[in-house]
Amino acid sequence: MPDKFDWIAEEMNALQEQGFRSSIRTIGSACGAWMTVDDKEVLNFCTNNYLGLANRPELKKAAKEAIDFWGVGPAAVRSIAGTLELHRELERRLAAFKGVEDALYLQSGFCANQAAIPSLVGKGDVVFTDRLNHASIIDGCRLSSAKVAVYEHCDPQDCERVIKENLGGYRRAMLITDGVFSMDGDLAPLDRLQQLCERYGIVSMVDDAHGEGVLGRGGRGIVDHFRLSGSFDLEIGTLSKAFGVMGGVIAGRSAVIDWIRQKARPFLFSSAVTAADTAACLAAVDLLEAGTELVEKLWENTRYFKEGMQRAGFDTGASVTPITPVMLGDASLCQRFSRRLFDSQPGVFAMPIGFPTVPQGKARIRVMISAAHAREDLDLGLEVFARVGRELGVIG
Repeated sequence: MPDKFDWIAEEMNALQEQGFRSSIRTIGSACGAWMTVDDKEVLNFCTNNYLGLANRPELKKAAKEAIDFWGVGPAAVRSIAGTLELHRELERRLAAFKGVEDALYLQSGFCANQAAIPSLVGKGDVVFTDRLNHASIIDGCRLSSAKVAVYEHCDPQDCERVIKENLGGYRRAMLITDGVFSMDGDLAPLDRLQQLCERYGIVSMVDDAHGEGVLGRGGRGIVDHFRLSGSFDLEIGTLSKAFGVMGGVIAGRSAVIDWIRQKARPFLFSSAVTAADTAACLAAVDLLEAGTELVEKLWENTRYFKEGMQRAGFDTGASVTPITPVMLGDASLCQRFSRRLFDSQPGVFAMPIGFPTVPQGKARIRVMISAAHAREDLDLGLEVFARVGRELGVIG
C-alpha cells in the first residue's frame, strides 16, 4: 500500500526544483546589527528590528522586573482572569501615542487582524482590499465570510470602480489596506483612500505594522504621516517590529474597540500576552516618546544604503521606506544570491523572498535597515552585495 503522504515528497521536490523551497536558518544570539546564525557571525539585514529595540537594556530590565512581580504567564484569557494592570496601562499609552480614544492589546499583529475584521463584517457585508494586502488581512477576511472585493495595488481610481460595482448590494462595507507594504516598501495612498471611505460611508482600516516606529512624528505611524490622525476608524499595529517585542494592537474609537472586546475570538479564546512582553512594550513606548533620535537614525541609514545600492546598479523597486527589496526576478537566482551573501566574508544575512509570498517572477532579496546599524556596517553590506552581484552577473 502506498504511503498516504507520498504526495508531500513529490510537492517538496517540485518546490526545490522551482527554487521555492525555503530553508529555515537558526539564530544563536540576541537580535542586533550582528547576529550568530547557523553558528556563524553575520551582518543582520533580515529582521524587522527597525529601531534596534529588541535587545535594548531598558526593555530587558522592564521585562525582568515584570517577571519578578507578575510571574511568567498570566494563565488565563483576557476576558476571564488574564487582564493585568499592565495590559490596560499599555492600551492607554498606545491610544495616546496614536491619538485615538482607545486600544486593544492582543497576542500579535496577525491576531489583531483576525480579531478586528470578523468582529465588524460578516455574511452579507463586503470588504474592499488591496491586491497586495498581508496574509493576516486575507485570512481575517476569509474568517469573516464577507464578500472580498479586490482593487489593484495602491490604485484609488480602481478602488472607486470596485466600490461603485458593489456598494448598495451589501449591509455594511469596509476598506482595508496595508499602510507600508512589507515586501515592496511602498506606501498606500492613505489620503485618497480615506476620502473614498468618507464619500461612500465605508468603515476604514489600515494595518500599520511596518509604519509604527518608522513613519510619522516620532514614529507614530502612517496615519500621522498623512496628517490624518483620528480619521481612520481602525489602525492595526504590531509590537514585534519597530517596538522590538511581541503583540498586536487595534486602535480607534472607544465604542468600536469595546465591541471588538466582546466579539474577537483571539481575545476571548487565547491566553493573554505575558507581563514581561507587556512591560517591555511600555518601555519601548517610553523611548519613542522621549525623543526622535532613533527614528532619525533609521532614516539616515535608509537613505545611505539605498543610494549605495542604486549607485552599484541594483534595482530596489518602488520602496520609499527602510524595507529595501533587491529585485532579482528569478527565484532560483534569489536562493543562490542569498547563500552567496551568507557564505561571504564577512557574511550577510538577507533571506530570499519568492512565490507565494510575492508573485511569480518578482523574487527578491529583502533587506531590512535598522537604526542599530553603524555606518561601517552599511559600508560592509554594500561591499558584499556588490561583490556577489558581479559574481552572479546581476550588476556589471
